[in-house]
Amino acid sequence: MAIERWRPFGTLMDRDPFRDIQNEMNRLFDRFLGRQPATATGPDRQTWVPIVDMHETNDDLVLNFEIPGVREKDISLSITGDLLTVKGEREFNHQLRDDNCLHMERVYGKFERSIRLPMPVQADRVSATCRDGMLEVRLPKTEEVRPKEIKIEVS
Repeated sequence: MAIERWRPFGTLMDRDPFRDIQNEMNRLFDRFLGRQPATATGPDRQTWVPIVDMHETNDDLVLNFEIPGVREKDISLSITGDLLTVKGEREFNHQLRDDNCLHMERVYGKFERSIRLPMPVQADRVSATCRDGMLEVRLPKTEEVRPKEIKIEVS
């Protein structure tokens, strides 16, 4: 199964004569969801949302968040029912304020991202690691959703 970026109006792209309008709507959604650089200037110009990939293994549901420039101590992770929430903050580099900044695309400040989990997990066994700007969250599946091999008897 191929994974592709969610486009709220993407399914109509091949049939709809208003493709430019749809492209613009997709661009606006991407910007709203923090997937494109902001065009405003300054450290407090907008909030941002880290992008995430989700996949499953036989035993775990795995989420990988892109959070470059965020320190581990500035990240919090919580799970309530089937909702996983990641919060944090990327601090502004104050040296840039003193320098003559010519161009800025990175967004600074607080973020919060909540993901509805597609299956039940064992919340008390969730683990997370942060390395090289990637936060990996491993959520062990509950026993009832793990794949089970069924032996077929020959009669």
